[in-house]
Amino acid sequence: MAEERAPENPEGDEPIKKRKNGLYPAVSDELAEVMKSGWADTELHDLQPVEQAPYAAKRRAALSARFPGERLVIPAGNLKTRANDTEYAFRPSTEYAHLTGDRTQDAVLVLEPRADGGHDATAYLLPRSSRENGEFWLDGQGELWTGRRNSLAEGERLLGLPCRDVRKAADELREKSGAVRVVRGHDAGVEAALHDKVTAERDAELKEFLSELRLVKDDWEVGELQKAVDSTVRGFEDVVRVLDKAEATSERYIEGTFFLRARIEGNDIGYGSICAAGPHATTLHWVRNDGPVRAGELLLLDAGVETHTLYTADVTRTLPINGRFTDIQRKIYDAVHESQQAGIDAVKPGAAYRDFHDAAQRVLAEKLVEWGLLDGPVERVLELALQRRWTLHGTGHMLGLDVHDCAAARTETYVDGTLEPGMVLTVEPGLYFQSDDLTVPEEYRGIGVRIEDDILVTADGNRNLSAGLPRRSEDIEAWMAGLKA
Repeated sequence: MAEERAPENPEGDEPIKKRKNGLYPAVSDELAEVMKSGWADTELHDLQPVEQAPYAAKRRAALSARFPGERLVIPAGNLKTRANDTEYAFRPSTEYAHLTGDRTQDAVLVLEPRADGGHDATAYLLPRSSRENGEFWLDGQGELWTGRRNSLAEGERLLGLPCRDVRKAADELREKSGAVRVVRGHDAGVEAALHDKVTAERDAELKEFLSELRLVKDDWEVGELQKAVDSTVRGFEDVVRVLDKAEATSERYIEGTFFLRARIEGNDIGYGSICAAGPHATTLHWVRNDGPVRAGELLLLDAGVETHTLYTADVTRTLPINGRFTDIQRKIYDAVHESQQAGIDAVKPGAAYRDFHDAAQRVLAEKLVEWGLLDGPVERVLELALQRRWTLHGTGHMLGLDVHDCAAARTETYVDGTLEPGMVLTVEPGLYFQSDDLTVPEEYRGIGVRIEDDILVTADGNRNLSAGLPRRSEDIEAWMAGLKA
């Protein structure tokens, strides 16, 4: 990795500071002049708007109607330091991406109120790096270090929005009067500029509304989620084909195999992949992925590809590493599958959101009573939620730009709400018998099973977006045999 980067120059019009311990002590005047000239004009004039531009415009219109007369500020966020002068890969805030279709760092969307109650939207973006002051080759975030940025004119064509230099945004926002709301937690500089103009309560209302705006997906979003799921299906197939190599190494081989598919076909993984083999499958969010992979045990793989437009899948399959379930593994797996099917069957428009969870939990409670692990009746078990010793978590969640999408929505519109066509949620019941659980027979201990699919609510029921992966135990075995052959 090259080392001669200078410190960042966020204003773009100040002298570039010399990096401490750089091998070049200074930039000569002659070199500075040489670097200013001799560059071709690379402005792009034939750009078309991004696919989501018209959908983003409708979302901004809904936002404008909800908060007339108020200035609304939605930052994309800034880079976060990983170590010294290296940064984590950037992902814009979900709210900003949903309202613009843009994915660039440091950007800010501002909806400026008009007298008629509407808003004028402006995207504040980083412009091209300055060649006059050397920013493009001396700044750590200059274009010769991190790649070409779009000009403001290019940004306007792509987003369908007026674009301004984001380095002026904080000052311009600071100087304006009137009611303001900001999405917090993404840009400290913007928040500092507005600190005496905003309140936590008002900003929370903005966050809630933007979360609820994502509850029902439009057709374009459903298409992106299907792309994410389709890539995820291929990633699961990749993993099955290399399970012998994972047995020779560790869970990391599984993690890396799926990650390769995510990076080839999408932007990234949508969340840390859970590649839990053997007893690790009983840890709900096992992302260390450093354990052994052994024939005769189960692999719980919970992973999702994130598309280039940042929509993510979230799918889980529990697979016999050697391709065949043992009798006890099959017994537990089939119980979870029956539970999941009951949950999926409960997903339909007009149903209470909680119905799918209740249906899945009822089946699991019945199985636990049948197996003698809980004393009935089942109604008592459910009333006291005694099954949670082994089911542990809720049966699903909304899905979209975030793997746990719409999380800031009001309870009455989410968990206590009603399903509508266009909503996408996961159905993912599980049973987890810890290795040290003395309340269950020894043969159960160390077995964890979860089955998860991404379900679209349709006008007449639901559609399983991840139906490309088998779910029944016998179909899992046949699928794995075919892939390994």
